[in-house]
Amino acid sequence: MAYRELTMTDIKEVLRRHQAGQGRRQIARESGVDRKTVRRYLKAAEACGFCAESELSDEMLAEVARQVQDRPAVAPSEPRAVLVEHRDRIDRWLKGSAEHRPLRLKKIHELLRRRGIEVSYSTLRRFAIAEFGWRKRPVTVRLDDPPPAEEAQVDFGKMGMLVDRETGKRRALWVLIVTLSYSRHQFVWPTFVQTTEAVCEGLDAAWRFFGGMVRRIVPDNMKAVVDKADAMAPVFNEEFTEYVQARGLFVDPARVRQPKDKARVENQVPYVRESWFDGETFEDVDDARRSALCWCTEVASERIHGTTRRVPREVYERQERPHMLAAPTEPFDVPQWSEAKVHPDHHIQVARALYSVPTRYIGQSVRVRSDKRTVRIYLRNELIKVHPRMAPGKRATDQADYPKEKQAYAFRSVDQLSEQAYKSGEHVGIFADRLLEGPVPWTRMRAAYGLLRLCQKYGALRVDAVCRRALAFDVLDVRRLERMLKAARHSEEQAAEGGKLVQLPLPDARFARSVDSFGTRRARTEDGEEGNP
Repeated sequence: MAYRELTMTDIKEVLRRHQAGQGRRQIARESGVDRKTVRRYLKAAEACGFCAESELSDEMLAEVARQVQDRPAVAPSEPRAVLVEHRDRIDRWLKGSAEHRPLRLKKIHELLRRRGIEVSYSTLRRFAIAEFGWRKRPVTVRLDDPPPAEEAQVDFGKMGMLVDRETGKRRALWVLIVTLSYSRHQFVWPTFVQTTEAVCEGLDAAWRFFGGMVRRIVPDNMKAVVDKADAMAPVFNEEFTEYVQARGLFVDPARVRQPKDKARVENQVPYVRESWFDGETFEDVDDARRSALCWCTEVASERIHGTTRRVPREVYERQERPHMLAAPTEPFDVPQWSEAKVHPDHHIQVARALYSVPTRYIGQSVRVRSDKRTVRIYLRNELIKVHPRMAPGKRATDQADYPKEKQAYAFRSVDQLSEQAYKSGEHVGIFADRLLEGPVPWTRMRAAYGLLRLCQKYGALRVDAVCRRALAFDVLDVRRLERMLKAARHSEEQAAEGGKLVQLPLPDARFARSVDSFGTRRARTEDGEEGNP
């Protein structure tokens, strides 16, 4: 019979039979152990003080096994002995230094050959593993499950290709997987994109599915959540920060390239792909979401989990659900943060729409928070303006943001323009009203502004007198008014040079006669005959 090492159970059986008075031949025949092997173990047991009254303890059995099974250390081979002489040098090459980065084992093998050290690569590899732990898998420990309703792990997983009904093209379908760390109850949310909006929408759908929220989530370092990955102080993007603040959650993202930080959801990606997606046909993403919800309810939550050996839904309902926070009742309006510069026209551009800002902020860079309803504008930490959200191509302008002297012009306010004209004189106001009457008054606003400029240049009294004269002749021409004012000023200047003041008389009204004076039809006599008009 070939020699073999006995297990603890085999050794105990041999010693138990020996204590019962069986000989070596009988022990070998009935236990299936070679007679020479039985002799070696009995001899080792006697050396350890074993007798018929000895207790067959684990320590006794271990010592007997050691006496027989331990082998003397094998002397190193000649190539390995050569490598031992250069151990420190190989160690420095593998670890690197401030001047040199760590070297690959292939490079170390080449450097040794250059120095006349001829060893095979396999020998060098075994030496590096034995002496320095090169490429050995690190020792790990299993983390205990957190308390109920404490943690949920979140990750995206790629399923395959699906036709997007909006574009008619095949697109990659992703799923957001949310797994409760305690009960292993999970939710799957299919989506085409991995944006912050998709993450917030998927998380809210998960809280509705679970009927409650956890206190902490452990996501991957996805750009939809983390702007700057750091093991000690990660930087979250502002949109997702507002979401967790609104929901009362805390976020503990996994480290970069450390899938074991979220192992409870990481190993669920292939399970979801194989159990739910593979072999199925979906019309669109909405159909995929309905199917995923049914699968989570009927399959994933009802299976016996491979690690806990318990049914996730039962554990959740019995032990975890009573500790969950209340689920949100309204969807979260995910905001968009951006930076914009206030242009000289008092406006900033956000999502191809324009929003006004007061004059004092022109030329400064502001931060803008826009959601579906409002647009909030901040200068550093100060809120300076709030507007309703506008569609692309539209604008929201507050009249108070403009200087007072520019407001009427900017908003084409005919009423304000008329009020300014009446302040300069009654006939100036009437002249302005006549200019601005009609269905499209803003087409004559430039002429009305020109009238007000004449008041500033020539004086309101002169312009009012000229307007009264022009209205008498039904002349509504601002340029003609200007020529009349220039002529009047020229006459006054000439009179002033001659030492006397000349007052120009106003002409009589244009239509002083009655209407009958302008008739062209012949008048009829009493007998019906036409006569001269």
